[in-house]
Amino acid sequence: MKFRVERDEFTEAVAWTARTLPSRPTTQLQVLSGLLLDATGPMLKVAAYDYEVAAQSTVHATVSEEGRALVNGKLLAEITRALPAAPVDLAIDGTRLVITCGNARFALPMLPVDDYPGLPGMPPVTGHIEGSAFAAAVAQVAIAAGRDDTLPVLTGVRIEIEGDTLTLAATDRYRLAVRTLKWRPTEESTGEDDAAGAPVTVALVPARTLLDTAKSLSGAGVEVSIALGTGPSGETLAGFAGSTRQTTTRLLEGQFPPYRKLLPDSSPLIAQLEIAPLQEAVRRVALVAAKTAPVQLLFSPDHLVLEAGTGGEAQATETLPLTYDGPELAVAFNPSYLLDALGALESDVVRIGFASADDPTVAANKPAILTGKAADEDGELPDYRYLLMPIRLNG
Repeated sequence: MKFRVERDEFTEAVAWTARTLPSRPTTQLQVLSGLLLDATGPMLKVAAYDYEVAAQSTVHATVSEEGRALVNGKLLAEITRALPAAPVDLAIDGTRLVITCGNARFALPMLPVDDYPGLPGMPPVTGHIEGSAFAAAVAQVAIAAGRDDTLPVLTGVRIEIEGDTLTLAATDRYRLAVRTLKWRPTEESTGEDDAAGAPVTVALVPARTLLDTAKSLSGAGVEVSIALGTGPSGETLAGFAGSTRQTTTRLLEGQFPPYRKLLPDSSPLIAQLEIAPLQEAVRRVALVAAKTAPVQLLFSPDHLVLEAGTGGEAQATETLPLTYDGPELAVAFNPSYLLDALGALESDVVRIGFASADDPTVAANKPAILTGKAADEDGELPDYRYLLMPIRLNG
């Protein structure tokens, strides 16, 4: 194998692909610590695989001799970042991969390339979406995904496809984020099921993988192809491809909670206020709260009072103006979860909706729905909704 590549393009491809490398490959699977350099086609392919996620990036290269090489991925990433600004030549010399760039030369021992597992192929493409819009939607939803690996079904983002509507949902049991957006399904993924109202495809994708992948495909003008289906070995896969990058990942197994039952069609009791002042106030007031302590919000017709700290501890309060036409209402939230929601809303105003109840105490113990805009005249629901469970205060 012998080829030449441009330094910046090669460095970017290696750095991006190396993020998929397992942090602690086992002795039996030491080959998984390697990056695969495949120069057997018109483009150089740089790939990594850990049996769960496969990442592949293509690079323009001038290939003199075709071949494949497998070298330690983390070391290769460190070396490419340090290379001088000059074209990079790579060639196999016996059992080593020789990298030459300007006056710098490295010789890396190679791993047995024949032991490297075959990369899973992309399932048939289900549809396409603009990269930056997809990345923004995934970021809005992934914040609500669980991080407890003992409950893997809650660590994923549920993708639902129905016609030209793509719905993303995630929950960790204490909050729920749902985002709907338009996309372009392939002809094969549309049909009678759409008219009947049944989702064409439902998939549960690991949230961390989806977030990292979507972010890497958010460049200007990048169109993302989404493929949900079955791989060559019968495993259920999700594939995402755009520009020169492609990622496939195994889907999570298990039954995602029936989240739609938690989302009301409307919230008759609504408070509205500016997001920026509320974010600043929550951060300030939460300074005196213990790590897991809530911040209490006291809603009145013309103002909102935020409180934290009790008893002999440090205490803080702050008052903000708001628009609210309802009874006095006291509700407590996890401040981190509340700030996550405020940061995810693509709006300068937040609407906090509560269930209608004669007793404010009942309303305060029901989930709140945070949105960035009101329903339009046709009654269409906002495209992003964040459900937040309140925290019951002692006494």
